[in-house]
Amino acid sequence: MSYIEFDKDQLVNLEYSLTRELLRSNRAGSYSSTTIIGCNTRKYHGLLITPQPQLDGGMHVLLSNLDESVIQQNTEFNLAIHRYKGGIYNPKGHKYITDFKSDPIPTITYRVGGVILTKEMLFVSNSDQIIIKYTLVAANSPTSLRFRPFLAYRNIHSLSKANNDVERKYDPISNGIKVRMYQGYPYLHLQFSKDPEYIHVPDWYYNFTYTRERARGYDYVEDLFTPGFFEMPISVGESIYFVAGLEPENPASLAKLFNAESKRRIPRDSFEHCLQNAAQQFLVKRGKRDEVIAGFPWFGRVARDSFISLPGLTLLQGDFKTFKGVFDTLVSEMKGPLFPNFGSGLKVEYNAVDSSLWMFWALQQYAMFSGDKNIWKQYGPTMKMILTSFRQGASFNIHMLENGLLYAGIPGVAVTWMDAVVDGKPVTPRIGMAVEVNALWYNAIRFSLELAEEAKDKQFILDWKDIAAKIPASFVSTFWFEDKKYLADFVHGDQQSRSVRPNQIFAVSLPYSPLDDDQRKGVIDRVQSELLTPRGLRTLSPKNPLYKPEYTGNQAERDMAYHQGSVFPWLLGHFAEAYLKIYEKSGISFVEKIYNNFEEVMPEHGIGTISELYDGDPPHRPSGAISQAWSVAELLRIRHLIDQAKGIKSKVKKERNTKSPK
Repeated sequence: MSYIEFDKDQLVNLEYSLTRELLRSNRAGSYSSTTIIGCNTRKYHGLLITPQPQLDGGMHVLLSNLDESVIQQNTEFNLAIHRYKGGIYNPKGHKYITDFKSDPIPTITYRVGGVILTKEMLFVSNSDQIIIKYTLVAANSPTSLRFRPFLAYRNIHSLSKANNDVERKYDPISNGIKVRMYQGYPYLHLQFSKDPEYIHVPDWYYNFTYTRERARGYDYVEDLFTPGFFEMPISVGESIYFVAGLEPENPASLAKLFNAESKRRIPRDSFEHCLQNAAQQFLVKRGKRDEVIAGFPWFGRVARDSFISLPGLTLLQGDFKTFKGVFDTLVSEMKGPLFPNFGSGLKVEYNAVDSSLWMFWALQQYAMFSGDKNIWKQYGPTMKMILTSFRQGASFNIHMLENGLLYAGIPGVAVTWMDAVVDGKPVTPRIGMAVEVNALWYNAIRFSLELAEEAKDKQFILDWKDIAAKIPASFVSTFWFEDKKYLADFVHGDQQSRSVRPNQIFAVSLPYSPLDDDQRKGVIDRVQSELLTPRGLRTLSPKNPLYKPEYTGNQAERDMAYHQGSVFPWLLGHFAEAYLKIYEKSGISFVEKIYNNFEEVMPEHGIGTISELYDGDPPHRPSGAISQAWSVAELLRIRHLIDQAKGIKSKVKKERNTKSPK
C-alpha cells in the first residue's frame, strides 16, 4: 500500500481530484506539474517547464500535455482530460483511472474494458528531461497506443494564443521527432523506446481553460499547438518509454535511465520522507550557481527565503556543500549591504532590510551543524560591511539610532517580509523600528561578537561591544507592553503598533534574545492564544478589525489578505524553537503535536509537500504556491528541534546527501 494514494471514487470526483496537484523538479531548474488526473488547471502546469536564459531568463512551458489513447479493434479510448470554454470536459479519460499511487514514483493505473495500463512519471535529476513509462498489464485483444503532444512555448506567466508565426515543420530523429514553435527557442525532442509511426498533422487546439487562473482573476483561456501524433502496438507485459527533453536521448538507454533514476529517489513512504523528498526539489544548480527556488510553481529565487530555508533544506541532510554554494552565490550578488530580494540578472530588486540580517542567522545554523572554525575569516568582511553600513546609513533610510536600534523604511516601499503592495501602496508599510528586524539586528551583532572574540578581532569588539550591551534595554523600552505582556509590531516616532502579529516571536526564538524569561513567556502566550493554528501562525490576530479570514479573490484582494490574517507554516519553526526554550522537555508533546498535524496535508494541494499559506479561519484551506521552500524547511527543523529536546542524537550526516526528489 502506497503512503499517498487515491482510489477511483476520489479520482473521478473532479471537485476532489482537480484540487490535488503533482510536482516534480530537478537540479537543472526544470519542473513538471499538473493535477493527479493530468488535467491542467493553471497556466503554470505542464509536463516540461524549463528555464530559458537566452530569452527572458524566466521559466517556459514547452510541453503542456501529452494525450494518450488506447486503441483496440479500431476504437480509440482517449485517456486524457481537458477543460474547454463553457465548462466542457473533453475527453473524459479520468473515468478510466482506477487508482493513483505516489511511491516509489507517481503511478496511475487505467482500465479500459479488458485493458489495464500503468503510467509512471519521473524527472531526470540533472537534465531537462521527463520520462514516462507505460506498461500494458493486461489486454484481451491486440492493442495499440496513440500519443498526441500539445506544445505551449511561452513564459509561465503568460498564455499561448493561436498565430501564424509557429513553425510547422519537424525533423525526424531516432524513434521520434524534434520540433520547436518559434525561433530563439530550443528544439523539443520527443522520443520513444521503440520506433513509432508518426503522422504529421500540425494544428491548433483552441480554448483550453484553467480554472485556477480564473479564480485568481487572470486570463485563463489558452490555445495549444500539436505537431501530430505517434502510434505503436504494445504487447501484454511490455513497457514503452517516452522522453521529452532539450537534447536527444538514445532510445535504447531509456529503460536503464528510468530505472537508475527511480533508485535515486527518496521514497515518499512516510511523512518525514515526504518532507525530505520535497526539500530536494527547491535546490537548483545553474552552471556554477547554486540557488534555492522559493516555491512552486511561480516563485523564483528570493534571498530572504533562501537564508531562512537553507538550514532545513541542506544542513539537516548534512549537505554543507550546497549550503555554501547557495550562500556564496547570494553574497556574490550583493549590492552594498543588501541582497537580491526578487529576480536575477538585470531585473533584480534590492529592497529588503531583513534579508541581510537573516544571513547572520543562516551562518549561525551552519556554524552549529558544521563546526566550521573559519567563518569569521571567510565571511567576517561581509558581516562587518553589513553591520557598518546599517549603522552609518544605507538605502531605504536604513540606519542605527542613538539607542542602538535599527530604523528602516521609506513611504511607498515595504522593506520587511510583510511586503504585499496594492495600487503602489504597501498593505503593511511598517516604516520605523520593526520588531523582528531589531531582534535580528541584535542577534547579528552578538553572533558577530562571538566570532570576533574567538578570532581575537579586538577592533571589531571595541566598535560593537557597547552597542550590543545597550540594545536589550532599548528594545524593551521601545517594544514591550507591560500591561498586555507582548511586543509592538513596529514603532515610528510616537506611534506604537499594538497589532498582535507573529513578528515578535523572533525576539524569543533567535539564539540571542533581548528579553528576559518572563517577557519571553508573555510573547509566547500571546502568540499561542491569538495566532497559533494547526497550519501555522496567523499574520494578524482575529481580534483586529483589519483581519482577513480567507486568502481568495483577485490579485489585489489576495494581497490585502496576504499578511492580514493568512497563516504561514514557516513561522512555526521559530514558534516551536521559542516554546521549547521556555518549556524545555515539558513542551515536547505540544510541539510534537504541531509537527504531526501536518501529516494530514500530505494528500492535499501539492501532494507530498507543504503549501505556501493557509486561510486564517478553520478549516484553514491551503492556498498560494503548492510547495514552499521555507514551509518544508522549517517543518524539518521542527523535527530536529524535537529530537534535540528529547536528547536524541542528531541524524545529520557529514557527507553530501545524493538522493534526488521525485
